[in-house]
Parts: sequence; C-alpha cells; structure tokens
Amino acid sequence: MFTKEHDVFNILLGSVSEGVVVVDAAQNIVETNASANKMFGYKRNELIGQHLNILIPSTYHHTHAAHFKGFMKEQERRQMGHGRDIFGKKKDGSVFPVEAGLNPFELDGQNYVMALVIDISVRKEQEHKIKELNAQLELKIEHRTKELNDSVQLLKSLNEELHQENKRRIEAESKTNKALKREKELNELKTKFLSLVSHEFKTPLSGILTSAMLLGKYQLSEQQEKRDKHIRTITEKVHYLNNILNDFLSLEKLELGKVDYKFSTFKVSKIVNEVVYNANMLLKEGQQIKYPEHIDELSLIQDEKIVELALSNLIHNAIKYSPENSAIELKVNQGDIYTTFKVTDHGMGIPKNDQKNIFNRYFRAENALLTHGTGIGLNIVKSHLENLGGHISFESEENQGSTFIISIPNQFKP
Repeated sequence: MFTKEHDVFNILLGSVSEGVVVVDAAQNIVETNASANKMFGYKRNELIGQHLNILIPSTYHHTHAAHFKGFMKEQERRQMGHGRDIFGKKKDGSVFPVEAGLNPFELDGQNYVMALVIDISVRKEQEHKIKELNAQLELKIEHRTKELNDSVQLLKSLNEELHQENKRRIEAESKTNKALKREKELNELKTKFLSLVSHEFKTPLSGILTSAMLLGKYQLSEQQEKRDKHIRTITEKVHYLNNILNDFLSLEKLELGKVDYKFSTFKVSKIVNEVVYNANMLLKEGQQIKYPEHIDELSLIQDEKIVELALSNLIHNAIKYSPENSAIELKVNQGDIYTTFKVTDHGMGIPKNDQKNIFNRYFRAENALLTHGTGIGLNIVKSHLENLGGHISFESEENQGSTFIISIPNQFKP
C-alpha cells in the first residue's frame, strides 16, 4: 500500500507496540505492522490482500459487515465494542479477547481504516482471578461466620484475616482500574498522534523540505523571485503547522478545564485590524477582505485573545474554502448587550447533510476532505464562546458560500 512517499508512516507503524491493521473500503487488508503479525500468528506480508474476516471469528462475520458499513458512512474515530467483548482469531484458529480503536483516513484519494489492536488476554485473566478471589472470599466469610458461635477467640482471628483479605482485594481492584485508565489514555494519545502525522504533518513537511532544497539551487541574483517564492512556501507551511499545534494545546486546556481567561477593555477595531492584517498574508490570488464600517468607537470588556482567535478562525476558513478572485465580507454590529461579528464568503459552502455535525470535534464536511485541516477549530471556538457567554451559528449552501455569526456579550458577567 505505502510507497517511499510514506516512509514516515511506515516507520511509525513499526514503532508501535500495539497491533496496527489497515484495511481499504472493501475490508481488504493493505498493511500490518510486526506487532499485529505476531499477535495473530502470521508472517510478514502474509495478511496483505486478505479479507479482514480472516482475523474475526466466524460467529461474528454476519454482524461485522453491517458495523463496518455504518462506520465507513459516519467516518468518525471510535472504540470498538462499546460495553461488549470483542475477539480476534489467530492463524491456528484460536480465539482471544481484544480491544480495537478505529481511525478512518484518506490517502491518495482512497479511504482506509486503521485499527489499533490490543491483546487483552492478560487483563481478562486478571479480572477472572479477581472474581475468583471475591468468590473465595465470600466462602471464607460464610465459613468464618459459622465459627463465631464456637469461640470468641476465633472472632479476633477472623476479623484480622478478613481485614487483610479486603485490603488485598481493594489494592488489586485499584491497580486494575489505574491500569485500565492509563491504557485508555495511551491508546487515545497514540491514535490521535498517528492520525495527525499521517493526515496533517506529512504534506506540509514535504513541501518545506522541497522548498528548502530548491532554495540552494537558486544562487544567482536574478533568481531572487524564485527564492522569495519558496521562502513564502516555507513560511506559510510553518505557520499552518504552528496553528495545528496551537489548536491541540487549546483543546487540551479546554478538556482539562485549565483555561485562564483574562478580561480587559479593548477597541473592536484593534482586534479587526490584527485579524485582517494577518489574514492578508494568506489571501489567494484576487481575493479581498471587505473591511467593516463604523467600528472605531466600539469597545468590549472580554478576553481579547479569545475574541481574536474566534474571528481569525472564521476569516481563515473563509479564505481557505473560497476560490481566487472572490470577496470575503466582515460586518460588525454592537447592540445593548451583544456584539455580533458576521463573516460571509462565496466559497464551496457546507453540504446540507453535514451541517448538523459542523461543530463536532474532528468532523470535516464531505466536500472539504481534500483541503488541509484538523476539524477542531470550530469546536474550540464554540467551546470558548460558550464559556464567555456567547454563541456561534451559521448559514450555508453548497457551492454558494457560507455566513458564520459570532455573538458575544459586550461585557463578561460570571
């Protein structure tokens, strides 16, 4: 499946200790790593070209096809199982319990699903042992209770034994719960990291490397225009990667509830000028931003950086999803309670069926899958605005354009 252009991805596959199985839309296996081969008892490349059912017990084949079809339609990262046990089948026919995280992605115009598979046989065995310990403990308690009638001295001995056994059981359950929590966190982290590298980092890094190599070839003074072109390419792509990292840092702070909002009084024109100035460097050929009128006297008592982040996200999206030689209109209106920012473009728009999910984390509209993006920008903006007492809405028609509207209180009130 993967050529030399995907060396980074192959290296990552080889470094992951969990099993990685990649299938295409027809459920044919196109890539596995060494951990997956070992886990299922196959030799290198032996699984390539096989149908995914070869790794699934036959009793689950009739339900798996429907689940896979639904997953490909939704295209959302998920954890398999959802409260029920799932199993894998080894080459020798033996069945063992697994956990699997599913991650859809697109490569060279083709849809694939990457499954991160973990053999949880040891954990299941530990859980079984805990149940056996509990059952044994209950039998001991019943036996000791009967002996209470025979001797007061035995009561003291029984209480001590019971205390120690309960202590061991609590310790065992605590260790198992901590291990499960940590395992889940690591699984989610690895899945997000692999997805980010394969989807968003590889292409910009390749562009930076290519431009850097070409810069060394243009040494004559009359070649300055070509050097400037590649310098701009490097600058744009570094800026893009930096924005991705900032988005993930913001997402982490929101999830942990560690956002420290800082409120101050500032002019609306200051924010608009900063956003438009930075956005002008990203404009495509012939694009222009229509500056809002009558905003010099407008002020807000809010978190200045968050308002700038929200407006920047809408303007950058309008630039990214609009064609060359098109206008992007920014309007600002302040009422007694709220200030409204309205950004209108004449770009690709959002398909009607995708509009209900546009603020969901990692979601990307069907017609935007070939455009770079993480699918978390609007989710971050929505979370920040709601924390500050505001909200975001939109109107859109496919192939006609979109209008996004931010409403935020003129003054934050806890």
